[in-house]
Amino acid sequence: MEVSIRRVYDPPQKGEGLRVLVDRLWPRGVRKEDLHYDLWEKDLAPTPELRKWFGHQPERWEEFHEKYRKELQEPMAQERLRAVADQAGERGITLLYGARDPKHNHALVLLEAFKRL
Repeated sequence: MEVSIRRVYDPPQKGEGLRVLVDRLWPRGVRKEDLHYDLWEKDLAPTPELRKWFGHQPERWEEFHEKYRKELQEPMAQERLRAVADQAGERGITLLYGARDPKHNHALVLLEAFKRL
């Protein structure tokens, strides 16, 4: 299964498969009717406490990465990951995120989690 990530602000492309919004909060400046997505998986996003602690500060990236990776290893998260993968089937998955920083965001950690399934 192919998994990729894209910002919610980028226009959709053909062949993206199942488009899954993976932010806990709705992205700023995006109207719900304008975002092309198939699922909104809030529960796969980092916990509110971890998200607030990280605050998109690159110097906290390594520790955030490790803590979020542990959250994704919890049984409930593993169940959701598998359910999304099953729903996508052979189409692949595109994880949609709203963060500005393409090198320090939770979608990168989620991408790794899907690849480990």
